[in-house]
Amino acid sequence: MGSTTRDYYRILGLSRAASPDDIKKAFRRLARQYHPDLHSGAAKSEMERKFKELNEAYEVLSDPEKRKQYDQRSSSTAWSRSETHTKSRAKSDDFGFAGRQTQTGFGGGGFADFFENLFGEQRQSPPSGFNEQGEDVETTVEVSLRDVYWGVTKRVSLLEPAPCATCGGSGSLRGRICHACFGTGARAESRVIEVKIPAGIQDGTKMRVAGKGRPGGDGRKRGDLYLHVKIKPGKVFHREGDDLHAILPVWPWEAALGAEVTVPTLTQPVRVKIPPGSAAESKLRLKGKGLPTASGGQGDLLLTLQIIMPRVISDEARDLYRQLARQSHPDPRSEIIAKAQQD
Repeated sequence: MGSTTRDYYRILGLSRAASPDDIKKAFRRLARQYHPDLHSGAAKSEMERKFKELNEAYEVLSDPEKRKQYDQRSSSTAWSRSETHTKSRAKSDDFGFAGRQTQTGFGGGGFADFFENLFGEQRQSPPSGFNEQGEDVETTVEVSLRDVYWGVTKRVSLLEPAPCATCGGSGSLRGRICHACFGTGARAESRVIEVKIPAGIQDGTKMRVAGKGRPGGDGRKRGDLYLHVKIKPGKVFHREGDDLHAILPVWPWEAALGAEVTVPTLTQPVRVKIPPGSAAESKLRLKGKGLPTASGGQGDLLLTLQIIMPRVISDEARDLYRQLARQSHPDPRSEIIAKAQQD
């Protein structure tokens, strides 16, 4: 911890004149925001750090003697947080989860007091500055190009607070802090909702789903859900605006003589004609076979021809290639040889 001064009042968003009730209310409000079980991924580690910092501030400021010492020392010299940390860690070791949160010290209020305040279910008026509406939630949802073509309903799993099953929401077991919920009396449970993703949606779109966030306090309305839409790369098609692009392999004789071939789309395969004398990298445009547009139209599908050679050729085919090689042809490399002289 070292000797760095940490402003516990700032951590709780309070002035130094805050009353004990103000301190308790501020802690419960912030604990709701930073509870680690309500976050995942990289955010969870950050929330665990903030939650631990929050508990440390509450442990000092909620204890009259420790608060008095902190106020005296922080006004002149750095408050030694190592003492607090040592005592907290000793308690944690006794509970079998060293390095986690320390005793929250809510007395006998239990679930009816702490948990309801913590997650916005309090029956009294919220403290000044408290956001009465439930918190907004953000998450990412992945969709495929086929989903973009048709539109899709996705099932989204969200975390919501629920009473800790281990301690029944009291935050303690046999006089000790509950190791399952860090003494908060609450754990996170999964809630699944269905969200409609419209056809033609763009990658990176942020969708607002009203009233699907976390519940508000005292029966007030829920916050909103914000979905960040991520479109998974396709195995055949890639998107450019409302158009789709794909590579179309063709045999040399199909490119030379022309052919009618079957090609894929996001719906059913279709038949297209390859013009005689088609060059490699030339493109075929299939109107209306792309993705839905914002104006209600449809993008196109562009197929880039890729001339491929058979991996194995028969003796008869080899003779045909020899006959073709004996005919007179312009040098296909003459253009790049001329351009190379200009480099």
